[in-house]
Amino acid sequence: MTAHADQAPAARATAAQWLEGARPRTLPAAITPVVAATGLVGFEGRVAPVAALLALLVSLALQVGVNFANDYSDGIRGTDADRVGPLRLVGSGLARPAAVRAAAFASFGVAAVAGVVLVLLTGHWWLLAVGAASVLAAWYYTGGRRPYGYRGLGEAFVFVFFGLVAVCGTGYVQTGRVTLALVLTGVWVGALTTAVLVANNLRDLRGDAASGKLTLATRLGDRRTRSFYVALVAVAALGLAAVAALTTVWALLGLLPLLLLVRPCRAVLSGSVGRDLIAVLKATGLAGLLASVVSAVALLLA
Repeated sequence: MTAHADQAPAARATAAQWLEGARPRTLPAAITPVVAATGLVGFEGRVAPVAALLALLVSLALQVGVNFANDYSDGIRGTDADRVGPLRLVGSGLARPAAVRAAAFASFGVAAVAGVVLVLLTGHWWLLAVGAASVLAAWYYTGGRRPYGYRGLGEAFVFVFFGLVAVCGTGYVQTGRVTLALVLTGVWVGALTTAVLVANNLRDLRGDAASGKLTLATRLGDRRTRSFYVALVAVAALGLAAVAALTTVWALLGLLPLLLLVRPCRAVLSGSVGRDLIAVLKATGLAGLLASVVSAVALLLA
C-alpha cells in the first residue's frame, strides 16, 4: 500500500491545505503545559523567559510533527479512508506520503534544534535523552511496524509527554528542580490533554474499529470511553485544586474555564457521535488553554 501511495499521481496541496494538515487547532495542547508551568515558576519568582520560549518552541514543533506523522502513517495504512474529522493530506490524496513524512521530520528537526539550544543555555545535558524519547514517541505513535497508538496506548503517551514531561521539563529548565506542585500541574494538564484525544477517538470509534485500529476507545467500548472522558475532566479539576492548596487560593480561579466543559460532558454522556463530538474536542482544548492562562496569571499576581 505504501509503494502504491508514493507512486500515485497526487494533487498538489495548497498552502492553506498544508496549514490545515498541520492541524493548528491541536496547538493549545502544546501551549497549555508551557503556560501552566511558567505560571507556577512565576509564583516562585524564578521565570526565565528565554528558556520558557524555547520550551514552547519545542512543544509546538513536536505537536506539528506528530500531526504530520499521524497523517502519513494513517494514510499509508488506509485508516483515514472513513474519517469525520479534519483534513488529512495523505488520506485525501492531496499530498504524496513522502512529502508529508518530510514535513514531520522537518518539524522534529525544529524541535531538536530548539532543544539543543535549550540544553546549551541550561547545561542540563541529560535532557537530550528526554528530547530523543519525545521524538521517538511522537513517530512511533502511529509509525513503524508496531505503532503503540494502535494498541490502545496513545492516551498514555499524551498524558506522559504532553502532561508530565512538558510541564515538569518547562519548570525544570527555568528553576533546576521539580516540585510536587509542578508534578500535580502536569497531572491536571495531562488529564485535559488526554481528554481531547479520548474525545477524538470516541468520534472515530466506528471507523477505527472497521479498519482494525485498536485505540483505547475501541478497547474500552463506547460506554466506558464516555465515562473515561468525564473522569479525566474530574481529575483535572482535582489537580487544579491540589495545586491551589500547595500555592495560593487564587489558583482556584483556574477552575472557572472548566465550566466550559459542563455541556461537553453532558453531550458525551448523552451519546453524541460523529460531527457532534467536534464541538467537544474544541471546547476541551480551549478549556485547557484558558485554565492554564487563568491559573498562571493568578499565580504570577499572587
